[in-house]
Amino acid sequence: MSKQPLAHVLLNALKAYGAAEIFGIPGDFALPFFKEIDATKTLPLHTLSHEPGVGFAADAAARMRSSLSVAAVTYGAGGLNMINPTAQAYAEKSPVVVISGAPGKEEGAMGLGLHHQVKHLDSQLLIYQEVTCAQAVLNDAETAPAEIARVLTAARVQSRPVYIEFPRDMVHAPASPVPGFTPPPANHDAAATAAHETLTALKAAKKPALLVGVEIRRFGLEDKVAQLARKLRLPVATSFMGRGLLSDADAPLIGAYLGLAGDAPTREVIEGADRLLMLGVILCDTNFGVSTQQIDRLRMIHAFDRQVRFGHHLYPEIGLAEYLDALLAIAEPIAAAAPSAPAPYPNGLQADDHPLEPMDVARALNDLFAKKGPMPIASDMGDCLFTAMDVAPTALVAPAYYATMGAGAPMGIGLELASGRRPLILVGDGAFQMTGWELGNAPRLGITPIVLLFNNRAWGMLKAFQPGPAYNDLDEWRFADLADRLGGVGERAATGAELKSALDRAVADEANWRLIEIMLPSDRYSGVLTRFANTIKQRSALARG
Repeated sequence: MSKQPLAHVLLNALKAYGAAEIFGIPGDFALPFFKEIDATKTLPLHTLSHEPGVGFAADAAARMRSSLSVAAVTYGAGGLNMINPTAQAYAEKSPVVVISGAPGKEEGAMGLGLHHQVKHLDSQLLIYQEVTCAQAVLNDAETAPAEIARVLTAARVQSRPVYIEFPRDMVHAPASPVPGFTPPPANHDAAATAAHETLTALKAAKKPALLVGVEIRRFGLEDKVAQLARKLRLPVATSFMGRGLLSDADAPLIGAYLGLAGDAPTREVIEGADRLLMLGVILCDTNFGVSTQQIDRLRMIHAFDRQVRFGHHLYPEIGLAEYLDALLAIAEPIAAAAPSAPAPYPNGLQADDHPLEPMDVARALNDLFAKKGPMPIASDMGDCLFTAMDVAPTALVAPAYYATMGAGAPMGIGLELASGRRPLILVGDGAFQMTGWELGNAPRLGITPIVLLFNNRAWGMLKAFQPGPAYNDLDEWRFADLADRLGGVGERAATGAELKSALDRAVADEANWRLIEIMLPSDRYSGVLTRFANTIKQRSALARG
């Protein structure tokens, strides 16, 4: 087959493997590659203001579409700025392809330190080995196509980020096309055996239940999981990280499991299950660490990371999709009837002069969803995310496990660009100070998110954990006034009436991105955060003896 410039070969492969856009910031070592991105128009390019925003936006796009997304940056100062969002993508299983420009081979051979270099020329590669599942340096045009196929295959199969370093003097090197995606060999016999053992165990249980996590979104399996739950007639809860899963599917969803921070009925079903089938759930403290009752792992059937584990034994190399297909082939009703619907989410915002609290925001959004239909949500870490747990289920992207601050605004940008749906962005004032300025790119990008900024003039979640110290307090920033300077429309809301009116105006205005600065007391938190913080403090006290 005829050869093409390596940049074209890489761009064609990204598209063939499922990427739909590139988020990026150019820099001198990346300029030749960016020129080809613009010239070929193989994938649209969305530039932002700072590399962390690029990474968070690409992460959200990958989550929303259940496919690859690309973050392109320059070497050193750009690539190392991308470490935090890449670490989030790794921890939360999001297939972001990080492409970094790099010095050319002749430059590296000069024997001089190059600008943006830290210690050695390969220091950046070594760092990325800790936060990606596969890496490649495209310094040989003959081997580059196979290397590209290897890392992109790893991103798809593992649903984790990968790293490609692209020396700037290799952009125009002639190269052959990249081989197409080849999935791992099927393991049908093992999947069928695991499915049979699963169904046998569920039938023998008195109170079986189903808990689902982020992998079912990462691999596009929500419809299959919903079908399985309907066939089995089992109650289904999402993990904390998986909040928003199955929101568009017809499944017997009972809520999100949050341990003691969540509602009692959901906790009783999950913690009381004598056989718990967990599909795609990450075992971590935010999913399970807020319960005083340790879930017995011997009662778990855990399908995650291409294996199915029963107590002390496991079936390796079984993909989640293959396992679900095997279960669906033999599934039959276990319960006599489908579980009853959960209690309705809090609604009925009082549109009067009462001062706002976080629960008022949840009520306002539930009223909005009941009237206009659900909107997807991108949430930052903090009480905004805990408040979202009281909002009716809808598509949600958030750093619920890695728990970095500053992800919300750029994730909202990526969510809208990937889905074409206008999102709500929930963000605290502390997190907005970090990356909220990325919204100044919204008019150029043609997006119009609605931002609900929780302004309690503090790092509120930290104050919930440790009340008192002044270092958790923040200065008064008039964010609503700043929104206008960034090409949006901003207004403040301090009462129920003001919040309702502001939200109505924001929804009606489809031409502009909107920011509603919600003024909250610094010592009042959502019920979920209050319970979460109390549980953590109790555990800390027990650990200290």
